[in-house]
This record gives sequence, structure tokens and C-alpha cells, in this order.
Amino acid sequence: MKSKWKRPNWNKYFLKVAELVAKRSTCLRRKVGAVLVKDKRILATGYNGAPTKIEHCQVTGCLRKRLKVPSGQRHELCRGLHAEQNVLLQAALHGVSVKDSILYITNAPCSICAKMIINAGIKEVIYNDSYPDKMAEDFLKSAKIKLKKIK
Repeated sequence: MKSKWKRPNWNKYFLKVAELVAKRSTCLRRKVGAVLVKDKRILATGYNGAPTKIEHCQVTGCLRKRLKVPSGQRHELCRGLHAEQNVLLQAALHGVSVKDSILYITNAPCSICAKMIINAGIKEVIYNDSYPDKMAEDFLKSAKIKLKKIK
């Protein structure tokens, strides 16, 4: 019997989960969500925002916005962590290995996160939207990590 509804494929399913995770973001400039998956099972999730017990940018305002820092530059001026950083930290906090996993993320990673992705042993990055950081793409390609944009 043929189904009356169409199920999303795995990539679209996990990207939709990443979009939902992004809704928890406390960043004033960009909402990003990340999901680490292995064997079609979610290992951890993360979104961008200030660390635990630190006031959110919604309270303090955005220093990068005040200084008119372009997207993709001067990451050290941000009080928040990127979604990729948070998803890796959540996995580590709970003792979950991410080796050979797939990272689903709403935006392509920056070069700092790309280096973390490489050293964490992630094998593939699947994302929705681009990010202005060519170096990140070059790093991931050099490390032979698959990078796939899905609309």
C-alpha cells in the first residue's frame, strides 16, 4: 500500500531538526542550529549563544553590531559560542563520541569551527545556508570532509 504523505529524506529531516534547534538561539544577528548524527541517531544538539550562566546578548546587546563588524570577521568580539562549538561541547560534556558522525547545521561553518570539526573526527557537514568564510571551506576540503549544501 502506497503512503498518502511523503516522508522527508534523512538529510532534510535532520536539517529541519537543526532549524528547530536554531530557534533556541540567543544571538541577535543570526540564529544557527546544529545536530550531530551517527547511524541516523541524534548524538547532540547545539545553538549559538552566550555560555551557561553568562548574560545573553538579548540583555547586554551585541558588541559586534555596535562596532559594525561584518559577518564572518572578528569572532573574538562575540560573547556567544557558535552552534558547532556548542554541539561538540554538549557531546563532550555527556561523554558521547562524535567520531565519524555527520554535522547538520543551518549555516556553513566558520574557519574556527571548521578546525574543530576536523579534529573532532566528523566525516561530513550538511548545511542550508552559506557563510562568508572561504578558508573554512578550504580547510574542510583539505581534510577530505564532505561538505554538502541542501536547499
